[in-house]
Amino acid sequence: MTVHDKSIREIRINPIIPSESVLVATARGMRPKKAEAPAPRDTRAHVETCPFCKGNESMTPPAILTRPEHGDWALRIVENLYPVLDDDVSNPNFNFGLQQTIDGYGRHEVMIDHLHHGIALHEMDVSHLHMLFSAYRDRMLQLYRSNERLKYVMVFKNFGPAAGGSIPHTHSQIIATPVVPHNVQTEIEHSHHHLTKYGKCIFCTLIDEALTFEATIYDRDSGEIRRRIDVGQYIIERGKHFVAVKPFASRFEWEVQIFPLVHRSDFLQSSPEELQDLGQVLQRTMARLDAVLGGVQYNYFLHSIPHGDRYQQYSGSYHWHMEICPRTSIPTGFELGSGLFVNTISPEFAAAKLRDVVL
Repeated sequence: MTVHDKSIREIRINPIIPSESVLVATARGMRPKKAEAPAPRDTRAHVETCPFCKGNESMTPPAILTRPEHGDWALRIVENLYPVLDDDVSNPNFNFGLQQTIDGYGRHEVMIDHLHHGIALHEMDVSHLHMLFSAYRDRMLQLYRSNERLKYVMVFKNFGPAAGGSIPHTHSQIIATPVVPHNVQTEIEHSHHHLTKYGKCIFCTLIDEALTFEATIYDRDSGEIRRRIDVGQYIIERGKHFVAVKPFASRFEWEVQIFPLVHRSDFLQSSPEELQDLGQVLQRTMARLDAVLGGVQYNYFLHSIPHGDRYQQYSGSYHWHMEICPRTSIPTGFELGSGLFVNTISPEFAAAKLRDVVL
């Protein structure tokens, strides 16, 4: 009997952030619930009223960056009209007892990912995805250089209403903040602790295990096989420079993470050849998710080392990566109250389903 055939109920510890645990409870997936059809996707190539479609450039702020730089644009970056952070107003920090604030200074920009209004990631050419990631890199670098108060630049994408996507036209966002996000800081600190203790990057160790580790665990009393871990069991896609992995402690049923195969802490140091390979690995991974889920709504984001002298000491321990989080369920009261993610599909089963897709 394989792990795919039986019910699983166990708490799995995230090795990167141990306090972020996941309860894998596959029996929960059998509880009665209303079946929902996949959210319809607007597949139109052009929408007259869409501010992001070609010809409607006057409906957005002027472009900060375009690719290509001359002629008709294939993607463009503009200021977000409704920013969560901005540099237009400066409010002084203040402390009053336990009440403290930091000036909400920063930048919030929108990347219009493609001319085609309703195109999905897996439908984009690899060359276009290469250009997209190159534009991310260039704009992140510009923002870091623009003001030393900016401590972290986050790139992310919300696709579909369930993921917070408010405009159907394919787009992603760039937010520069005066603070390092808590989860990134926690990743940095724990990975540094792991390097200090074991002498190796924890992300590199996880990649090596995913590519080479094999084990069979037997029940001590009966001798029956309790679990079998096969080489490549968690690998979804692999390129020359990147690998897509299903996390053992997946917070979301169909979560996938993409890592550089060679240790690198900073996304901004990625070469053109590497970004081309990243585009191909992402395209194929999203095609697998789309095939299995029948129209996937998701968030993705990049986690890279923050800039600044104090973070240079972590370059040997931190490993930049991309996290893809399909949104197939709504967090319950238990999850919100406990901080413990509940996953009703075993990561092993999900990984097998994604690998089985014929591309």
